[in-house]
Amino acid sequence: MSQKLAHILDSIAVLNSNWDKNAEISRLSFDSRDVDSNTLFFAVVGSTTDGHKYIDQALAKGCINIVVESDFISDDCNVVRVQDSAQALSIGAHNFYGKPSQKVKLIGITGTNGKTTTTSLLFNLFMQMGHKSGLISTVVNKIGNIDIPATHTTPNPIALCDLLNQMVEQNCTHVFMEVSSHAIHQKRMFALNYAIGAFTNITHDHLDYHKTFKEYIDVKKSFFDHLGPNAIALTNADDKNGTVMLQNTKATKYTYALKSPADYKGKIIENELSGLILQLNGTEVYTQLIGEFNAYNLLAVFGIAHLLELDKLEVLTQMSTLKSVDGRFEFFKSGGDVTCIVDYAHTPDALENVLKTILSFKKAGTKVLTIVGCGGDRDKTKRPKMAAIANTMSDQSILTSDNPRTENPDTILEEMEGGIDSEGLMKNITISDRKEAIKLGVSLAKAGDVLLIAGKGHEKYQDINGTKHDFDDMAIAKVLFIKIKK
Repeated sequence: MSQKLAHILDSIAVLNSNWDKNAEISRLSFDSRDVDSNTLFFAVVGSTTDGHKYIDQALAKGCINIVVESDFISDDCNVVRVQDSAQALSIGAHNFYGKPSQKVKLIGITGTNGKTTTTSLLFNLFMQMGHKSGLISTVVNKIGNIDIPATHTTPNPIALCDLLNQMVEQNCTHVFMEVSSHAIHQKRMFALNYAIGAFTNITHDHLDYHKTFKEYIDVKKSFFDHLGPNAIALTNADDKNGTVMLQNTKATKYTYALKSPADYKGKIIENELSGLILQLNGTEVYTQLIGEFNAYNLLAVFGIAHLLELDKLEVLTQMSTLKSVDGRFEFFKSGGDVTCIVDYAHTPDALENVLKTILSFKKAGTKVLTIVGCGGDRDKTKRPKMAAIANTMSDQSILTSDNPRTENPDTILEEMEGGIDSEGLMKNITISDRKEAIKLGVSLAKAGDVLLIAGKGHEKYQDINGTKHDFDDMAIAKVLFIKIKK
């Protein structure tokens, strides 16, 4: 595939005129190591590095077409100067791949918690109802029934538009996409045309990147500010920042809620380990998902399906068959009658919601044991908060390593312990080795107890000093229950 440079740069505000508009381009890249003479290289200013530093490297590999936002001048290549190269990359990629987001119904879900579950449930619902769909999520990307491994919650602009184009070529009609705050801030999806943007909730997270909670909120809000007048914005009215998200949007506004007046109103009739019975806009439905947090996810699903004009009765019928997403309140009963739950909860709010749900169905005289860690090279402010929640809401807390990445696991654990008071430390055990921590939890759990293993969920690895080691909480727990409780 080859295109004229002028076509790729359509709708981008170019600041200079002395460039070859007819240059033939067959590839796009923002990685100077991955270029050739037919590549258009975008020198992007990122959060950790500046692509302008690597222009000479791109030139050495034969690249002759470069987009910059500096005053770089060269007689050896075709230089296009723009005000914002990250924004230009998003628009250029969208143009290069034929503006695929305009050829499907693209639904973006953003928020701190619930993005993966909501997008996955929507994808499964629409597929079950005969609408071939695409999924872009933390866990996996899907084109119909074909799985494509996911490396980021939201791919880079080139990979994202390529993936959307593949979905168009495979006749997908709808695409459900997680929209991360990093992706919004880095303008990875700046050029995309969304039919619906939805907000789940916002709690403290990613403050290692955004620095302040206000900045985190403002970044999320900018997604809705950018929606067009033909789009729809759906927000959780029970979240105190839900209406903030919609203040400046041009999109048509809708709300969903369990506790506030809303366009899509839900009520929990029954919440058991066997599932939720909900009332959605006056109609009762049984679902296989558990917990108030999933009631919100299901409300968002119901609202989006209705806004996309699917039949209400059929939607409710199909919703009753939807199953939980891998690593999201995924559980099994051991031979010794212990309920073991694996959940991705890696923020204070998510952990609290999971434990609230567990406490709502826990039987008198039984205990809750919680194993939890915090990731390295990430928001440090949530470490003591998560430890405090695990400790105060459980009969036994076990702090352990999550994905330490380049940090010392013991340092992370010390910071977590800082959130537990002296009395709480009496019912806390800290074990750096995650497998040993799970082994201890399994050993301590008695009949009727609930063992929660939180933080990693669907992940099948543990990231230690840049190396991903095989590690699956669910698989390890099942083996240990057989060995220890047989």
